[in-house]
Amino acid sequence: MSLLNLQIDPDRLHRRIAALAEVGAIEGGGCARLALTDADRAGRDLVCGWMRELGLAVTVDAIGNVVGVRAGRVDGPPVMTGSHIDTVRTGGRYDGNYGVLAGLEVVAALNDAGVTTEHPLAVAFFTNEEGARFAPDMMGSLVYTGVLALDEALAVQGIDGATVGGELARIGYAGPAPVPGAVPRAFVELHVEQGPVLDREGTEIGVVESVQGISWTEIDIRGTSNHAGTTPMSLRRDAGWAAGSIIAFVRELAQELGGDQVATVGRIEFFPNLVNVVPNRAVLTVDLRNTDEARLRLAEARLAAHLDALRDAEKVDIATRKLARFAPVPFAPEMTARIERHARAQGLSTRRMPSGAGHDAQMLAAVCPTAMIFVPSVDGISHNVREYTRPHHIEAGARVLLAVLGELAGATEPAGERKP
Repeated sequence: MSLLNLQIDPDRLHRRIAALAEVGAIEGGGCARLALTDADRAGRDLVCGWMRELGLAVTVDAIGNVVGVRAGRVDGPPVMTGSHIDTVRTGGRYDGNYGVLAGLEVVAALNDAGVTTEHPLAVAFFTNEEGARFAPDMMGSLVYTGVLALDEALAVQGIDGATVGGELARIGYAGPAPVPGAVPRAFVELHVEQGPVLDREGTEIGVVESVQGISWTEIDIRGTSNHAGTTPMSLRRDAGWAAGSIIAFVRELAQELGGDQVATVGRIEFFPNLVNVVPNRAVLTVDLRNTDEARLRLAEARLAAHLDALRDAEKVDIATRKLARFAPVPFAPEMTARIERHARAQGLSTRRMPSGAGHDAQMLAAVCPTAMIFVPSVDGISHNVREYTRPHHIEAGARVLLAVLGELAGATEPAGERKP
């Protein structure tokens, strides 16, 4: 049968996106479902219910990853799609969620058409992709692919002092399925771009060729608390000033290196955090990213040299802790070509591009042919309650995903009358 004859139900897809957005809803239309919180559990329960309604065999593994499998004509590794449903504290309704729910819409479309596939088809959502509560990000897919040991992941302590293992047990998602998980036949992740490129260009589909490298570092600076009015500037060991120097340095570093280099200080804490006291401690994070591994290493080395100079000049103690480190990941050329071909067959404009954000797909790329599909984010806004993707782009991405997965899984129309 022609894959072009398969049709998604746009209303059903939008209804599911809206329903999931109500779980952990916050003012402005966004969501707060930090990994393994009660809100995350409620979101998981909702999506697992939809999986079962569609006839998927649902399993939960020891790190809480959920996989729903639609049987094929033959046993064997499934073609897998999916993403994540955890969010940052001020998240939108599309980041991660769209890829999971579009995967369910593909299953529903196949069911509606009475279509079977040669190979099984799986829809997954991975635990703690965001890393907002527990570091590192992409934790579930790291454990699924065997890169991160289960015991190490379960012992991670979150920003609120809870552990991954304790919270998995508390919310009832410490599952029996083993990790590492079964290697898929292929993996395709559909996602909103979270950047401005497609929206500004008016391009409908991003064909993602790679994910840039990521380096997260926590920096802990120790100085001396003292009176803000009586301590001469020349005699201070000011952890707050040192933190400010780092913030300015990483911005200047990114501008100097240029190209695809980006740098961000996204979290900072002062102690004792009082208006009239010189801070004796500051803790901040530095996020460095680049599509080029050599350039990313250069940025890391330059940051380390700045910390050494700052330590000597300001007489402060500085300790660092690596929160996450991922090299740039290229996707399988045959997979990106397949996505491009199906998008163009549907009359959609395409652009080949890297991903600036980290995704579960970069972990799956180590074990099976993998690629990603992007759709535009209006004004490039994400990790923000104002995150928005236009309905026709949501639908276009789902149609491309349906065609790609149908081909990869070997969709065929069985003998007999099709279901209405």
